[in-house]
Amino acid sequence: MLEVILSALILLGALFTFIGSLGLARLEDFYTRLHGPTKATTLGVGSLLIASMVYFSTRGEGLSLHELLVTLFLFITAPVSAHLLAKAALHLRLRSLAVVPPRAEASAPQQANRDAPSDETVQR
Repeated sequence: MLEVILSALILLGALFTFIGSLGLARLEDFYTRLHGPTKATTLGVGSLLIASMVYFSTRGEGLSLHELLVTLFLFITAPVSAHLLAKAALHLRLRSLAVVPPRAEASAPQQANRDAPSDETVQR
């Protein structure tokens, strides 16, 4: 039974880590690439560390807390480092590909008003 739990944790960790790495490599801009390592990869490495903790706690002489401390450190530092990277990118005015350029935003209300029926047409 222990081998099944360990295998599930290792496969889940490998899957999350692979998806996070794939997101880091395939997404378009800096802000979307930031989600790969901070979300999925953190869960993947956390799952692998928990599997390691369970394995060495059952095979060793006592409870293995080294992996628990590494997991806790990972879960604390990953969001903080992602936040600092995003703030630095905002400070450097790094543009995102997902944001509509300001010129298109300014003409969007004019286009919407042009297509809407005027008060004269509604009253006839």
